[in-house]
Parts: sequence; structure tokens; C-alpha cells
Amino acid sequence: MAPSTPPSDQEIQKAHETLFAAGLAVRYEVAGQTYVDRSLANGSSSFARPMQELVTEACWGFVWSRPGLERRQRSLLNVAMLCAMHRSAELAVHVRGAINNGATEVEIRETLLQASIYAGMPVGLEGFRVAEKVLNEMREEGRLP
Repeated sequence: MAPSTPPSDQEIQKAHETLFAAGLAVRYEVAGQTYVDRSLANGSSSFARPMQELVTEACWGFVWSRPGLERRQRSLLNVAMLCAMHRSAELAVHVRGAINNGATEVEIRETLLQASIYAGMPVGLEGFRVAEKVLNEMREEGRLP
């Protein structure tokens, strides 16, 4: 490849703004406006804001916006990985997101069973506790039968 001129500061800023806007839209659709607004507000200090921007741009704007996997598939992958990493708070968000993305309770259950075998029973048991709590909350909200 021939050397090219580096992008200007304005071009870089525009790229950030584009990815942030795309990521924010996906983040709202998957995680819900209440959760996202709370995350952005909690991460609004000059110290924490760059992390919220990174998550929104890179995770939601770049990866979640890519073709190749449906959102339902991405959600189930996140459920498995977060269960395996024992990240209960994020797991709860992504169980809700999986339902928002069209995953069924059976698919979530089977994903957690798969994670349990490969990542260990203790994380699987915790994953089931977290997921069941979220699913029950969604039932109470009238979002699940």
C-alpha cells in the first residue's frame, strides 16, 4: 500500500461521532434506554466519560453494528462469555438484551448449560440465578408470558 495522508483531527472527530451515534442507537435497542441513560450518567465525569465513549463506539458502534451475526446470536454469545467470566451485573443486562433481540428462554437456558460445562458449574449456577431473576422481572413487567 502506498503511504497516505493521515486523517485530520476533524475527520477523526467525525468518525468518533458517527460510531458513537450508531453505537448509542444499538445500545438503546438492546439494553434499554433506562439502563443506558443510567450508565452514561454514572460515567459522565471527565475521568469516566472516555470509557463510556469507548464502550459505545467500539463495542456497540463497531462490533454490534457489523454484518455477519444477528443480534440474537451476539446476545447469546455475550450471555455465555459473561457467565464464564462470572460478571453477574453485565450478564443480567445481556439476558434482558437477548430477550430484546429475539432469543427465547430455552435458548438462554441452553446457552447457560453450554457455558456451565466449559466454564464450570459454579459460574453456571450463578448464571442461572442471574438469568432467572431477570426473566422473572421481565414477566412481572409484562414483557414475557
